[in-house]
Formats: sequence, C-alpha cells, structure tokens
Amino acid sequence: MSHTAQAHLDSPEKGAADLYRLAFLLTERPEISIDIAVDAASQDGGDSFFDGWMRAWSRRIVISKALAAIRQQLADSARRTQQARMSRWALPPRSWSLPPDTSKPHIEEALLAIDLFPRAAVLLSVYEGVPVADTATLLDADVALVKKAVAIGVRELTAGLAGKKQRPALGFASVLRFAPAAN
Repeated sequence: MSHTAQAHLDSPEKGAADLYRLAFLLTERPEISIDIAVDAASQDGGDSFFDGWMRAWSRRIVISKALAAIRQQLADSARRTQQARMSRWALPPRSWSLPPDTSKPHIEEALLAIDLFPRAAVLLSVYEGVPVADTATLLDADVALVKKAVAIGVRELTAGLAGKKQRPALGFASVLRFAPAAN
C-alpha cells in the first residue's frame, strides 16, 4: 500500500468515523455515540510514536463509555440470553459464503438486528479480538454466558447476512429496530 493511501486510511476523520461506528453498533444511540467518539478522537496525539497506542486506547475508551451508557439494557439483554435455548437453531448450509458484494452497511444492519448482549459479545470478542474472559469482565457476565451469547450472535449475524428471516432464539422478544421517523 502506498504511503498516500495509508495516510488516507489513518486520517483523523476515518478514525473518528470508526470510533462512532463502534459506539453506535454497541449502543444504537446516535447522540451518545457521537459524544463518545468525539471525546475519544480528541485525545488522539499526533506523535507518530504513540499513534498506534492512542488508537487502541481510544477504542478501549469508546467501548468502556458505550457499555456504561447502556448498562441496564445490557443487563436486561443478558437475562434474555441466559434464558434463550439454542438447540433448534439451523445454520446456513456449509456451502454458504458471504456474497462478494456485501457492503459494510449490510453487515452493520445485520449486526443491529441482533439483541444487545449477543451483539456486544460478538463485537467485542470477534470484531475487536477481546479475549472471552475480558469480554465477560466488560459485559459484567460469566464466561459461559458470553460464549453462549457469541454463539447466538454469530448465528443471527450469519442468518441475517444470508438473507434468512430467522426467528429469534426462544426467550427473545421481537423488537422493531427501525421505526419511521415521526413527522
């Protein structure tokens, strides 16, 4: 990759947008997500020696603040996850693969269709690479519940990306995610 292309990918605007996206995928609250991302992005240094460390630290700050903002909803979702039964869930066939034209918004839409606790578990452990034990600490849950949530989340994400209308796990209420804006 050329230096110019790398500089574009590492621009402050892209960094702030990525932080916003992470906060929004965790909270589903645009206003809170903007505040969290701007606060974390404003702490970005500019000294190339510390750039990588500051970006990683900014992501940790975003995760921490986003989870704090939704602590009660996260606990409610964790209870639903605990009660959910997974034995009847069908996965897409082994031959299924992600279509090459799948866009980032399509993936985000599929993630946002997942109940909060499993979505947070997937975002932290799969997308952010946080170890399961650390994810459990961040989500204030035990490791077994986080593993169950990741399994539920990955199955729902895969079904969403495969275009399957899969009913939620038993114990999950159907939730209208995107309501039309009030006029």
